[in-house]
Amino acid sequence: MRKQVILAVVAVFLCGLLGTSLARSQQGPPKPGPEHEKLAYFAGTWLSEGEAKASPYGPAGRFAFRETCEWFEGRFALLCRSEGKFGDIPIKGISVMSYDPTEKKYIYFESNSLGENELSHGTVNGDTWTWNGQSKGPDGKPIHGRFTLKQVSADVATYRFEMGPSGDSLALVMEGKQTRQK
Repeated sequence: MRKQVILAVVAVFLCGLLGTSLARSQQGPPKPGPEHEKLAYFAGTWLSEGEAKASPYGPAGRFAFRETCEWFEGRFALLCRSEGKFGDIPIKGISVMSYDPTEKKYIYFESNSLGENELSHGTVNGDTWTWNGQSKGPDGKPIHGRFTLKQVSADVATYRFEMGPSGDSLALVMEGKQTRQK
């Protein structure tokens, strides 16, 4: 008798799973929304250069990077690879940009060859993207960061990066310009 009850429960579960799968297949695969499509601005190859300001978070210096971003299968996320130099220090990085419909925010995650990992959440208002994140300094205390990018044209953007011990006390530490390569 107990074996029959277990078989009946498994059969009901499998029927429910099959019904859910059939309903999904009739609707087709999920499609990206308009928020995902806004990420299309970043697709392509960009040259970025700028200047870091001396701050408690690092030295002053010039930097230049080349970044290539491509759609990941399904067009829900962009995968980006970057390579460049900060002063004489070579850096390579990989990042992912997407949109989280549950949080109603964009997501940016980056990891680089210096062992740094950054997670930021962003919004877009017209032609301005704002990304906010938090990491820990060498002393273990939180460091807040805000990256603001302004789309000047379809192929040019300017940006600035601010950091501070709290979201209310941010100071400019970096600014630059990026240009899409044709």
